[in-house]
Amino acid sequence: MRTLTTYVEKDPETGLYVAVVPQIQGAHTQAETLDELQKNLKEVIELCLGEMDFETKESATFLCR
Repeated sequence: MRTLTTYVEKDPETGLYVAVVPQIQGAHTQAETLDELQKNLKEVIELCLGEMDFETKESATFLCR
């Protein structure tokens, strides 16, 4: 299983949660809730890795700390 670091913060101007995955170019997203953000992150990571020809068959597992 691959471990990726994700930075999440809440934009004070829009109220949206914003996330970026520094290890993957272009992997960033935003959402109104943390649950929606997690769903969006999984999707964007799979899309970015797929474009980079990485193996994406493994299901992404999210650990929140």
